[in-house]
Amino acid sequence: MVNPIAELLLESGAIEFGDFVLASGARSSYYIDIKAATTNPKILSAIGKAIADDQEFDMVAGVAVGAVPIAVAVSLASGRPYAIIRKAEKDHGKAGTIIGDVADKRVLLVEDVITSGGSALYGLEALRAAGAHVDRVMTVVDREAGADKALAEKGASLLALVRVSELLDG
Repeated sequence: MVNPIAELLLESGAIEFGDFVLASGARSSYYIDIKAATTNPKILSAIGKAIADDQEFDMVAGVAVGAVPIAVAVSLASGRPYAIIRKAEKDHGKAGTIIGDVADKRVLLVEDVITSGGSALYGLEALRAAGAHVDRVMTVVDREAGADKALAEKGASLLALVRVSELLDG
């Protein structure tokens, strides 16, 4: 069975080969340019619908910058609100790390691409500190590089629309 999201990512040229340094600091022979793919409304809409149709939640949240369009797409597809997790707390205006009221809500944390899980772990901790109930992270692409184990240690499961092996084998 062909994964329709993997197919869209491949068709959009979202995977490139070469020598890349990832956000985790690791080197890779390929790069998944998910941000270029999610600027395409057809792909972003398909991602939002796939996640919204597959998961139960009260609210969706994403860490700025890459996961925010995904959270918005899931919100639009599901009719449920979304929250934005800032990379750093703001010290002016309405200070805080999270934009949106997540307290006492079942929150689905979304990611664009996950490798070691650093950004997702940060988001998970920020959401829990704000009173959210969050035990799942849904990523568009799992690079299959240990994020599942890192999240499991914090009591969260990792779900993926696409595994990198599907893209590399495709």
